[in-house]
Amino acid sequence: MSLEPWHGRLPAAFMAPGGSSFADFLAVLDGPRSSLPVVTGEGLGDIPHATTIVAFTYAGGVIMAGDRRATMGNVIAQRDIEKVFPADEHSVVGIAGAAGIAVELVRLFQVELEHYEKIEGIPLSLDGKANRLAALLRGNLSMALQGLAVVPVFGGYDLASGRGRIFSYDVTGGRYEEREHHAVGSGSMFARGSVKKLYRAGMTEADALTTAIEVLYDAADDDSATGGPDLTRRIFPVIAVVDAIGVRMVAESDVEAVVQAVVNARLSAPDGPVAPLPGGGAS
Repeated sequence: MSLEPWHGRLPAAFMAPGGSSFADFLAVLDGPRSSLPVVTGEGLGDIPHATTIVAFTYAGGVIMAGDRRATMGNVIAQRDIEKVFPADEHSVVGIAGAAGIAVELVRLFQVELEHYEKIEGIPLSLDGKANRLAALLRGNLSMALQGLAVVPVFGGYDLASGRGRIFSYDVTGGRYEEREHHAVGSGSMFARGSVKKLYRAGMTEADALTTAIEVLYDAADDDSATGGPDLTRRIFPVIAVVDAIGVRMVAESDVEAVVQAVVNARLSAPDGPVAPLPGGGAS
């Protein structure tokens, strides 16, 4: 970032009246961006990518969980990356795609929400937060078109309506509200299939936590880029819960207890729990 000489005074950008967007302020301060270097397809395999995130609503709000693996082509780049972050007091964001850019986008999003609240004196509505994240994604479009895409999932507790809500995005910044559940990342196809069978509207927080672990286990079972629970290294999914009180990252000890129960059950039923058939039966 280049700053004009200020000789004891702040640059003009600091003194000019503007909006409540920190990202817009940075754009004015930094000036026009130079053209980006072209990234070839051969080089994209050397960039760590984050994988599977699942989110769904439950009786108290929203739960979001992510596995811990980052891949670099066919290599495991990191075994314990974190992919689920608090966005502010009542919302969370999970990342999939180019890991480095995704983490920086989350940090900018966090600052954006905090900046708005400081300037306006009130927090953004949940829809407003979802729109701000979409705008940041549109700002990354040129890099996404070169293969450095970020695909987040955003969720939070809507204080106005008193319920949890989930939003998905595409690489162009398109924003879509999801009903009840969603998954992104390389294992999302398997995660969505699993959560469709296991999800129950109005489930308790404890049931939601178990369901999140089961879904990520199923995704890791079929997707090599999704990391399953690592009991030997004590690496477990990162899980966030958002309710009327706020965001809470589930303690590792609590996640470990659920993981151990799920793994023990899989010893006798490797494919996991079976969804009940219509009429109350089970296969």
